[in-house]
Amino acid sequence: MKIDWLHPLIGHPGPFATLFLDATPAAEAGDRDVANRWRAVRKSLAQQGAPEDVLGAIEEVVLRPLWPRGLHGRVVIADGTGVLVDRPVKSPPAVASSTWGPVPALLQAALAADESVELLCVSVDRQGADFVRSGVAGKDRWSYEAPHDEIVKSSSPGSSRSNIEARAEDSWERNAEAMAAEIERQVAATRPELVVLTGDVRAVNLVRAELSRTVADRVVEVAGGGRNEGVRAGSFEEHLDDALDSYRERRREQVLAELRQGLGRESGAVTSVDDVVAVLARGQVKELVLAEEFGSAELGADVAGDGRLNGRTLWIGPDPLHIAGTRGELEDLGVTQGLEELPAAIALVRAAVGEDAGLTFAPEGSVDLIDGVGATLRWHDEGTPNEALLSMSGDDQRK
Repeated sequence: MKIDWLHPLIGHPGPFATLFLDATPAAEAGDRDVANRWRAVRKSLAQQGAPEDVLGAIEEVVLRPLWPRGLHGRVVIADGTGVLVDRPVKSPPAVASSTWGPVPALLQAALAADESVELLCVSVDRQGADFVRSGVAGKDRWSYEAPHDEIVKSSSPGSSRSNIEARAEDSWERNAEAMAAEIERQVAATRPELVVLTGDVRAVNLVRAELSRTVADRVVEVAGGGRNEGVRAGSFEEHLDDALDSYRERRREQVLAELRQGLGRESGAVTSVDDVVAVLARGQVKELVLAEEFGSAELGADVAGDGRLNGRTLWIGPDPLHIAGTRGELEDLGVTQGLEELPAAIALVRAAVGEDAGLTFAPEGSVDLIDGVGATLRWHDEGTPNEALLSMSGDDQRK
């Protein structure tokens, strides 16, 4: 999962306010409304030193709903210039939390990205297509009208039914070719992870048959959508949610399978805080993998427990590759300015964002992770640390 959209936060001068709260409407949450939940968080941020202009900018955002329905949380990051990140999270936190500090709390923002899918939804009928491109940058909508308009199989004076039906069939096929070409163009331009195709069943089949294999491999058909006002939006949204959940699982499993394979063959992957720090400092990381519990932790907290981080901190410098276990290690490299000590999980995510690595949260039991962290690698050489044998031995207590 790409988290490059968080890159502008790296090196951005702080301090930052980060909040994680339940944004579920009161009618569905069964308790206080969002405004009341925000007031409690606002008070906490003010007590931590957040200035009034930052609090005002956040309030203007959080009182506007992101999602119209269902349980969900919300992650917001802001500084003196305004709101920098505003993302929904499927599972709301049990307790709202907030921090005001020199660096943003990136874990919950990364969790929001883990749930996000760069999506192109295409609703087709025999005359054209409606496009919705959604993802971390928001939503864009536009329509495309196909060039052939003789699509109705009805008789008219002087024309045989067979001729009319043949012309209509030909128009359907030509329109499908045109819509497929437009979908190909939009996929190339907007680069979605997934393409959802919905609408008129006959049109969907004709359009999909005209797509190249490269694009067709990204396509999932979802029933219930369409271009007409009479479409049952609720039914389509439920089917779409199921399709997105399935895609997220496939995306996550691809990363975890690569991690398991790399650890098993002792090449292409590492685990443990020390080894992940080492490969981050060398710019080797393709995908940072964290135990799922890190994403659900309270803001500003590190995860405690057997084999986890137990409050451990790391040191960072101004460059994303400046990450080490101690301040002295960075000073030995000649880095003496802009040094900061951060909770380990936040420092790891910051380094991953800075070197354009991805990030995946691993569900409990899905992969053996020393300290709850691991990484797949872009490349592997003799200087790459190796923890595979230690991991296989079951020793997850190395410090």
